[in-house]
Amino acid sequence: MLVKPHSLKTLCTAMAVTASMLATSVYACTRFVYHGHGDEIITARSMDWKVDVGTNLWVFPRGMQRSGEAGPNSVKWTSKYGSVIASGYDFSTTDGMNDAGLVANLLWLAESTYPEYDGKTPGLSIAVWTQYVLDNFATVQEVVDTLKTEPFTLVTDNVPGENRLATLHLSLSDASGDSAIIEYIDGKQVIHHSRDYQVMTNSPIFEKQLAMEEYWKQIGGTVMLPGTNRASDRYARAMFYVNAIPKSENEVESIASVFSVIRNVSVPFGLTTPNEPNISSTRWRTVADQKRLRYFFESAVNPNIFWVDLKKLDLSEKTGKVMTLQLGKNQSTIYSGMANEQFKPAKPFKFLGL
Repeated sequence: MLVKPHSLKTLCTAMAVTASMLATSVYACTRFVYHGHGDEIITARSMDWKVDVGTNLWVFPRGMQRSGEAGPNSVKWTSKYGSVIASGYDFSTTDGMNDAGLVANLLWLAESTYPEYDGKTPGLSIAVWTQYVLDNFATVQEVVDTLKTEPFTLVTDNVPGENRLATLHLSLSDASGDSAIIEYIDGKQVIHHSRDYQVMTNSPIFEKQLAMEEYWKQIGGTVMLPGTNRASDRYARAMFYVNAIPKSENEVESIASVFSVIRNVSVPFGLTTPNEPNISSTRWRTVADQKRLRYFFESAVNPNIFWVDLKKLDLSEKTGKVMTLQLGKNQSTIYSGMANEQFKPAKPFKFLGL
């Protein structure tokens, strides 16, 4: 189902939604898209989790043979685009950018419910969802046009070490500034597609996040902004600040401004919140410069920011190699500046499947 942009909820409805959100415990990731000077587009996200996510960075060239890892009838493809990605436990792609400037970010959504999978139709493991998009598409419009045809059944599984299903939604942005949010609600795919959809957090479903956005627009961020770590408060701060920071012609200033906003909506490292056990520390942050194809990474326990320049990677099908940058426990290994030369050739990790 494709949800087109529509007039937002009334103030009273938005206030009710906000109250509902405040009562909801969520994992606390945040994503936003900055529309800067001229054609500058930058997407940032925080990764918040209660334990080390086991993240490393990987470079995948074009021409890789892929499987949806959902059994004998898994969807299969050959990657059209190269990408740099941040893994989860080295069996899933949680975040990344391809060499066309398409960015994909995977965030928690407790309300997600996925269709039943009988193994007869093409299947795609949720661990491969982000990589499928990065491998196959250059623009958000291309992704939306394909996903509307429902070329696969998305299949989830338990969170590693936990007795509950992984429930996630996917945000997309491209080098033009277009955005889309893909969710599965009541077993059905729901697509929200608009350049205006700059911010996404966790619960509730995206439609209700839009209602809350209208509420805070009427108050105005210079009057008051909510300050807790809950999804609703982070959404309000991100939406205000990403449109309040200057549209500088200086790329260093732009990156600095975007980092300042994603830090503002991060959760302090080591924080535990009484009666809110699912509000989790920010483990790391990424900032993707989609004009210059630079992918910045910042760990919560690392004193330096470093980046990968996709334009200086060999992502070709013939000579490009799978490479990895090992980040260590809690992503504590220190890198600084452009880290392209620190990547080492490696066998690709195996995606978690059925």
